[in-house]
Parts: sequence; structure tokens; C-alpha cells
Amino acid sequence: MQFSEILGQEHIKNHLTRSADLGRIPHAQLFVGPEGSGTLAMAIAYAQYILCGNQNGENSGTNQACNLKFQKISHPDLHFAYPTVTTEEVKKSPKSIDFITDWRKFITTNPYGGLFDWYAILGVQNKQGEIRVDDAQEILKALSLKSYEGGYKIMLIWMADKLNISASNKLLKLLEEPPEKTVFILITENEEDLIQTIRSRCQILHFNGLSEPIIAEALVTREQTDPKLAAKIAHQAQGNYNIALHLLHADDEEHPFEQWFVTWVRAAFKAKGNAAAIQDLILWSEKIAGLGRETQKKFLQFCIEMFRQALMMNYETKSLVYFEPKVDKFKLENFAPFVNGNNIHDIFKELSDAMYHVERNGNAKIILTDLSIKLTRLIHKK
Repeated sequence: MQFSEILGQEHIKNHLTRSADLGRIPHAQLFVGPEGSGTLAMAIAYAQYILCGNQNGENSGTNQACNLKFQKISHPDLHFAYPTVTTEEVKKSPKSIDFITDWRKFITTNPYGGLFDWYAILGVQNKQGEIRVDDAQEILKALSLKSYEGGYKIMLIWMADKLNISASNKLLKLLEEPPEKTVFILITENEEDLIQTIRSRCQILHFNGLSEPIIAEALVTREQTDPKLAAKIAHQAQGNYNIALHLLHADDEEHPFEQWFVTWVRAAFKAKGNAAAIQDLILWSEKIAGLGRETQKKFLQFCIEMFRQALMMNYETKSLVYFEPKVDKFKLENFAPFVNGNNIHDIFKELSDAMYHVERNGNAKIILTDLSIKLTRLIHKK
């Protein structure tokens, strides 16, 4: 992974390469940034820079054999941990190493991919990914051995907030006193979801979302996108290059979140004073409840963003409105008057509570039915 291939984040590139050139490599670092900001790509490029002894701010040093190993993400001194679930092939005690082939394909296909993309490869269905104590044991084992090439060993933990309590506690001592020339790079989108004792042991680097010009330029140069379309997609992506790629390639057909949302709010709007319409909400709840939990959580997050967009439209801050509805006869400007300062807080709270209960394996049908009935009242609140 070349630093020049990573979009934006120049100050972080310069900081990482300069500190490595000076031999000041912290033993534990935490990369915090939103999806699509390049945290994983940066971590791999940084690992390559260290392990291959590259200099001058780029991964093109004299150690070509080492650099070639990184093209296939197969360097023996670079280790990974990431969320996994049981599958048809791995029916018990899943570990990261069990899915290493899929993981390498995931990285090489799109290093800006998000957790939902990874779960789609795993086929999580109704399960939720975790980094378990078995993974922590594998980490201890891998880092207890001497490095293959006699230099550093690097452990990259992607979505470190998915470390369960047992795995987190098992790694604490190692994070505090790692073996010589051992580097941890933890990556998360949700810093607060990591236990404090792990955060306190890491040097933290914060990544910002990408600017619209950077995303637009990447779409033009890398995807041969028309400049006008690239600018439009960059605005809609809101700093997330992964979303930009999904929008460009229309990858949302499998999960038509917009259609589900419109069906939901239309039914909720009709249901006030109309007992028969409640049945439509119950049927909708059953449909969404039949999806995997990760899809449900992502959809509820989409709903939060849709209500936020409607609020911005209602308050005439159109420069912040990027969503362009595709569902027939649904216009954001017509929906916006029903989202205002008197109901938005309660709507956000109910959606956030629903996400919380879904994540903790609550009965999705009950959660979504309750949410839907509450929406019938909130959406008419003046």
C-alpha cells in the first residue's frame, strides 16, 4: 500500500513517516476515524513502511521483496484481528485466522470498505461480529515468537471496539508491556466503545472525513467518472469514500433502505386515527425483523440520517441537504414540515433506543413494532 494511494490525511501521513524515520515508533497506536476516511489503508501503509524499512515518506525503498509481500497482504510479520462470526465452514470458536483469505480479498478489493461490507462477505445473517478471547490467545501466541525477518512485528486490530470484555482484559498486559519491537495498531470508528484501560495505553490519532474535492478527484482519476457526477456523489458521500463508491456503482439494490424508509413513514402518517393502517406497520416490522441484525442496525442509522436531512430542509439550510430521493412521488421538501424542533429529539431517542435493543439481541419484531407505533404519534407532533 503506497501512501500516495491514500486519499487526503496528509498531516497524518507526514507524522507517521517522520516518526518512523526518527525511530520514534509508539508501541500502541489507536487510529480513530469515520468509515471511509482511510484508517485501514493508512495502517497497512504504515505497517509496510516500518517492516520494509522504507524511507523518504513512501513505500518504495530498496527492500522490494518485502514490498511485494504487502501487495498480497502476506507479510509474515504483519498479523490481523477483526470481527468474525460462525459460518457454515467455521461452526465453532471462530478466529480471525480462519477467514484470512476472505480478509485479504476484502482489503485488496476496497481498503476503504466498512464493517457492513465485511459482514456481507462473512454472511453474518442474524449474528453479530466480535473479536473473542480465542483471537486474543492467537495474538499472544503470534507475538511471543521471534519476528520472521528479524525486525518488527505488527498486530493490526481492525474495529477494536468489537473486542469483547474477555478479549480486552487478556490483551491489557501485552498492550502495556509488549515484547521488544512489537507494534499494535488499533482501528475504530467509535472510540468511546473501547474500554478506557485500552484507550489509555494507546497513542491516539484522529482522522477526519474526506473533503468533497478529494473524493471527487479520486472518482474522476480512479473510476473514470464524469466530473459533474463525481462532484454530485462527493457531496452525497459526506466525507466517506466507501459510500461514494457504493453510490457510483449502485451497490444498494440488495438493501433498498430508502424504499423501506418511505414505506414506513407513509404507513405511520396514515395510521393516526386509522386502526386498519396499523396492520401495515406490523407487516413492515415483520419484514425488517426478518433481516440480519447488522442490516437492521444500519437501516436504523439510515433512518436517523433521513430525519436529520428533513430537519435541515425544514430549517432551510439547504447547503447541508445532500439526499436526493429516488422513490416515486416522495419529495423531501414535502416530508420536511413534519420534522421539527418539537419532535426531532424524541424521534432520535426512539431510533437510538431501538438500535441499542437490537444490538443486545432484543426481539426485533417487538422493538420495531413499538418504534413504529411511537412514530405515528411523533410525526404528527406540532
